[in-house]
Amino acid sequence: MPAAVERHVARDWIERVRGGRRERARDELAIEEPLEIRVDGRAIAVTMRTPGEDEDLAVGFLAGEGLIAGPEDVESAGPAADLAANVVEVKTTRGLRRDPAGERTFHLTSSCGVCGKAALEHVRIAAPPKPPPGATPPIDPEAIAAAPDAIRGEQDAFEHTGGMHATGLFTAATGELRVVREDVGRHNAMDKAIGAELLAGRWPLHDAFACVSGRASFELVQKASLAGLAGIVAVGAPSTLAVSLARDRGMVLCGFVRDGGFNVYASAEGVSCGQGE
Repeated sequence: MPAAVERHVARDWIERVRGGRRERARDELAIEEPLEIRVDGRAIAVTMRTPGEDEDLAVGFLAGEGLIAGPEDVESAGPAADLAANVVEVKTTRGLRRDPAGERTFHLTSSCGVCGKAALEHVRIAAPPKPPPGATPPIDPEAIAAAPDAIRGEQDAFEHTGGMHATGLFTAATGELRVVREDVGRHNAMDKAIGAELLAGRWPLHDAFACVSGRASFELVQKASLAGLAGIVAVGAPSTLAVSLARDRGMVLCGFVRDGGFNVYASAEGVSCGQGE
């Protein structure tokens, strides 16, 4: 098993039942451990995640919550100076854009994301300005249709465990795959992918779209919007609030991307016309 996959996968004994027969066998499980995110020495959030790419996760989370505006706000990101296990420290150049204290408790699970805020208004305030009409090329429908298979081919940890979500970021104009991140949490996978681009200095991401391996929830569309992504496409279904947010932000939102087809729920004009249309 490649070293990059080893840190995502654990082995344990299980009882396997097949055709009325039982046998003891070794199985591979996706690792889930807590991560504390500190900013300038202060604990901001705790999330359950798959270890690896913790710096990407931390800055992606901060960007997805509108707490930082881009690469210029990040001085450094890495393991905590006190060598505490499962703690990542982000040092900012000028502090957070707002103080999250008292807004809500940033105690996250790997599955549910952060809920309970004035969602749409928050995104309108914190998201980067939308580019003017025609400033970004429409997304090729063939690129949308091909995206799930492209990220599936990079899901090494999922191949071993069957228990990992993934987010891939693609160049909108060409469909080129730029980055894939896996995690037990779909929100963490999105944060890691967005954080990787932010740390590389590519921000905002008006020239890219995201593909997620599951459904399109509000929180995922929120994170995509705050990163400035042109759109988000999902193997599964979107929720009503996800559709409302995508329409409000002028983002492409596609669901049920499979077998060469998909549904467009928001900003159909952002998808170029295919042959025969």
